[in-house]
Amino acid sequence: MLVAAVAGVAGWGFHRVFPGGDLVLAIIPAALAPALVAVFTANRPLWLALALDLILWFAGTIPLYRGLEPTLLADVANSWHALLTTLLPAQPEPHLLVLVHTLVWAAATIGAETLTRTRTRIIAALPALLVYGVALLLSVDGAGSNLPVAAALIVLIGALATLRDDRPLGWLPAGIAAGTALAALALVAAPLLPIAAHPYNPREHADLPPPVRVDSVSPLDRVSAWLQIPDRELFTVTSDKPLNWRLAVLDRYDGVRWTSAARFQPTGGRVPEGEWTGKADVVRQKVTFDGLPGTWLPAAERPEEVIGVRGLAVDLESGVLLAAAKPGKGFSYEVTSRVPRPSKEDLLAATPAHDPNLTAFPEGPQRALFGKLAQEAVKGADEPMRQAYRLQSYLRANARYDVTAPPGHSLKGLEFFLQTAHRGTSEQFATTFALMARTLGLPSRVVVGFRPGQASGEVYHVKSGHVMAWAEIKFEGLGWRPFYPTPGRSGAKDDHEVASAAIEESEELQGEFARGGGERAKTSQPQGAGDGQEQESAGPSLWVIGAVAGGGVLVAYAVVAAALPWWRRRNRRRAGGPEQRVLGAWQQTCEDLGLRGDKALTAEDIVARQSGDTSTHLRPLADISNLVRYAPDAVTEEAATAAWHHSDAVHRAVRARTPLTVRLRRRLLLR
Repeated sequence: MLVAAVAGVAGWGFHRVFPGGDLVLAIIPAALAPALVAVFTANRPLWLALALDLILWFAGTIPLYRGLEPTLLADVANSWHALLTTLLPAQPEPHLLVLVHTLVWAAATIGAETLTRTRTRIIAALPALLVYGVALLLSVDGAGSNLPVAAALIVLIGALATLRDDRPLGWLPAGIAAGTALAALALVAAPLLPIAAHPYNPREHADLPPPVRVDSVSPLDRVSAWLQIPDRELFTVTSDKPLNWRLAVLDRYDGVRWTSAARFQPTGGRVPEGEWTGKADVVRQKVTFDGLPGTWLPAAERPEEVIGVRGLAVDLESGVLLAAAKPGKGFSYEVTSRVPRPSKEDLLAATPAHDPNLTAFPEGPQRALFGKLAQEAVKGADEPMRQAYRLQSYLRANARYDVTAPPGHSLKGLEFFLQTAHRGTSEQFATTFALMARTLGLPSRVVVGFRPGQASGEVYHVKSGHVMAWAEIKFEGLGWRPFYPTPGRSGAKDDHEVASAAIEESEELQGEFARGGGERAKTSQPQGAGDGQEQESAGPSLWVIGAVAGGGVLVAYAVVAAALPWWRRRNRRRAGGPEQRVLGAWQQTCEDLGLRGDKALTAEDIVARQSGDTSTHLRPLADISNLVRYAPDAVTEEAATAAWHHSDAVHRAVRARTPLTVRLRRRLLLR
């Protein structure tokens, strides 16, 4: 029973991954059944016990899946990678929970059989400790703490060691007390270790799914069609505040269509916060579907939590939500969103973010036209935010809104819109603004969503005629800021109140720029960018850590810190095929350059940032890496050898220019 308890408690280490009762239902049978099998087969052959355990494990998956599952073995093999690409907390789906069920069952089986067939003391608990280690790795981003679980494991293992030592039962309270004292010591010491401030996160090394086209019809292509049938009911929103309900974000343009480079990750409902960490309003909504097509899920601004959607996925960059299957009529879910409220000083001092992908403009004669008109529109404005406001005003004043305008947003179509028609829907206004902004070096994208809708108390009925597109520009520290270049049907008085408030704010800020407010604000910093974070994570002095944690913990930690980089490099160098070894060489080089977390950077971006000896070897390595991505069948063993030759050269160059103290610090923090 103690071994079963140790295995079950170790499985509870996954509570930061799967909060709720579903995890308990996966753990309890997995911990208890092997213990009972070990008791009843103690005098039988081991193969019989293992066969019974295997049969019972399979039977235990039936209630988990609510039936027989033909992909059971594939789910077990793939569940760990699925969890690494899932934002925590993960939804308690059977194909994910089966990993916990299997690990706990294996730990309980090995532990119980070891206990009944040998005279070892605590070896039977080692498999459970391995399960707990897996739980720690997979729950790095989860809410809560696993320290109480570690304390419970120490107490249970202490009790197991006491009983296995054939001491009288009177020793058991003393053993439990000793284990409790050790657990309390661990609770105090663990948060003080350097790794507690910067834990190793395997999700940083997981390969995210590639960008995919979500629906056969882009929401931007639906704008004109929806405007032709404006009374079609799409969804309702219950909210205490009217806002624009964003549906999709499009940030890539090829000259014909705007598409999305979103990398959707499964999530149990949590959405990581965006770049803005300052003052914000929290808005709660309940969305109910009526006739909205597709799998996109509307929400206000950037969500931070979603409740009621199974199979939910989110794009970390934009916060856009996606359902695994098309929601039916009457489907509802709840969303909590953060609406940024930057100060006037933050907006006046804003500087655009640097991202070549968000300023890319397709080759063609239209680039010169868009650039010329953009320069005319922002003439006399030097500040980026002021240029964006000028551009917004230019389009609102020089073209009119017309739902009967022809659809489309190709370069030729937008050229006709600018030079001849001077009329269009929000599709043409938003896409034109985004492209003109890109000629000015302002990183932009297009958002498709809806106006608040017809209000009935706190319920907003959103119809097809409420569809609209707007543009956003990314600023350092502020994140994405919306701009509304589409005029009202009969002038500004017809604008819905969200856009009207934004227009009034832009006019007020333009007045501040005219009075020199931008110069006064150049030294201000965006809210939320405090300078005290590094000091907070510096940790206590070494003698405190040594006194509390003990020399053994420090030695083990030093061994791991010394061996982990070597182990990673060795595994990458010995990967299966030549293409995998090339990708391993490129990943190793990115880590050597300190770019482990910058997954949005392309190979060209990384090469452009380097110089000297590093650049000499980085360029051919980038070429080989690109060959793997676009023509993997053409990669040879010689290419893999050359890739590692260049990677080793970059490694030596980086090591030579990095001070010893910096290298030691990175090594101790497992970076």
